[in-house]
Amino acid sequence: HRTTNGSSRRLLSRYYSLEIMLSNASILRKAATTAIRRSMATEAAHKPPLNLYGLNARYANATYIAASKSNTLDQVESELLAIKNSATTSKAFSSFLENPLISRDDKTKNVEDMLKGKTSSVTLNLMTVLAGNARLSSVVGITDTFIQLMKAKRGEVEATIISAEPLNKTMTAAVQDAMKSQFPTGAKVVLKSEVDPSILGGLQIQIGDKFLDLSVGSRIEEVGRTAV
Repeated sequence: HRTTNGSSRRLLSRYYSLEIMLSNASILRKAATTAIRRSMATEAAHKPPLNLYGLNARYANATYIAASKSNTLDQVESELLAIKNSATTSKAFSSFLENPLISRDDKTKNVEDMLKGKTSSVTLNLMTVLAGNARLSSVVGITDTFIQLMKAKRGEVEATIISAEPLNKTMTAAVQDAMKSQFPTGAKVVLKSEVDPSILGGLQIQIGDKFLDLSVGSRIEEVGRTAV
């Protein structure tokens, strides 16, 4: 009986050990699944709102994700716009960005000296990476692409009205009302007006990547192409 009881106890012990192992394995599986789901949800929350490709987009996408995770999207946007403004208005800064004779190490050090403690870590990291990769000359294009992502995030749609003469407020409001059906529901329309005397009269309207030519000039060209 003692032998039988001993065997039974050992079997029960092995059974309970197996139960514990299976239970622990189940807990680990659930924990791993939960962690994966949370990670996927986090990545989705910080994913850029547009699928853009190319060199500029690669840097802009990475910067967007980093800024989103650190909750500094608006700050980084403002900083990049300031850098772009300097690159387009300052000959000295533009020359520094474009000059291939300055070594990557020197450019990286100069960038750190200029920006460290004055910008977010995301902007500083982008600029030092560009310096190390000899890509500082691309900062204007990268900024434009980043701004494109930010506008999409805010649900903004750009529309440009081109006229032969400046439009007054009444005419601008009338055109805007007529264009409402072209915008997605809830879109924030950023309306810009430009003057181009060469169109002679009428309007040209650019909405995103759509272009509508209602100018007198285009009509004259169309008539000129029509066979008599």
